[in-house]
Amino acid sequence: MTGLTLYYHPLSSFCMKVLIALYENDTPFTPHMVDLMDETQHAEFLKIWPVGKFPVLRDEARNRIIPETSVIIAHLDRHFRGAVQLIPDDADVASEMHVKDRVFDNYVNLNVQRVVFGRLRPEGHRDPYGVEQASTHLRATLDMIERDIAGRTWAMGDTFTMADCAAAPALFYADKIIPLKSGHPGIAGYLDRLKRRPSFSRVLDEAKPYL
Repeated sequence: MTGLTLYYHPLSSFCMKVLIALYENDTPFTPHMVDLMDETQHAEFLKIWPVGKFPVLRDEARNRIIPETSVIIAHLDRHFRGAVQLIPDDADVASEMHVKDRVFDNYVNLNVQRVVFGRLRPEGHRDPYGVEQASTHLRATLDMIERDIAGRTWAMGDTFTMADCAAAPALFYADKIIPLKSGHPGIAGYLDRLKRRPSFSRVLDEAKPYL
């Protein structure tokens, strides 16, 4: 065993991103699901990571608690690298990949969350302007990705990277609020390829009981 423990929830898009990276290389780890609605579990998780956001990776061998998806995957790629290299060695290529990773996390994923959470707020606490603004930003980002993904199998071309780990859950949830096939056929095809990837297919299967 690697001595890795992942604190996560299977429905969290950011947790899905890290799970894909782990499954890509069959990296052994102990999954520790955290239900933040359970006061006891939440309190125990706060002892591990006081910020209270997951996923968080514990690396027993190095005595480290590692938060933030991209940092976690960089740690895995550095210390537990398998057949699939998720971060390119070439600095310029890696820089481009990191930009795409940030786009999927910050401009797709977070805007999807703002729209969903904004709609779920109780009456009197909603922010219609904020939801409209997030939707506008999301559509503009999807338009940009649609142009960028043309002629590519994966985000960086023929090679699967951390950017694809970020893209899969972000686009999966984006498709629920802005159906991709109608206005973004290139992204829709890309999402279909991601869904057929064994790592993401496994992640989605594990999330089904909680959807």
